[in-house]
Amino acid sequence: VQLQASGGGLVQAGGSLRLSCATSGRTFSTYAMGWFRQAPGKEREFISAINWRSSICYSDSAKGRFTISRDNAKNTVYLQIYNLKPEDTAVYYCAARPGVLGIHRREYDYWGQGTLVTVSS
Repeated sequence: VQLQASGGGLVQAGGSLRLSCATSGRTFSTYAMGWFRQAPGKEREFISAINWRSSICYSDSAKGRFTISRDNAKNTVYLQIYNLKPEDTAVYYCAARPGVLGIHRREYDYWGQGTLVTVSS
């Protein structure tokens, strides 16, 4: 499984972005997909995950401003971010694992290369 994240960029505080993660392979619909982010000097942290049935979980810090979704026909998972804040500046990674949702980095088998989001104040 190969993952390609895109959609990052420079945005002003208060703006919105939609990140995309396109995947290869015919088994995308059976995979749980997750989004993580890593700010400079910090650990990679969990944001959200969605399984093949579109069951979803969010980290506490992500609730309210982040929305995850998937399109199995396009083999793509999305992360919509609203009301961006400077502290959202990070490299955002998508990840995949077979089956159930996971919230820990170690639970994911496949990772994209990351897309940089920079939020200016």
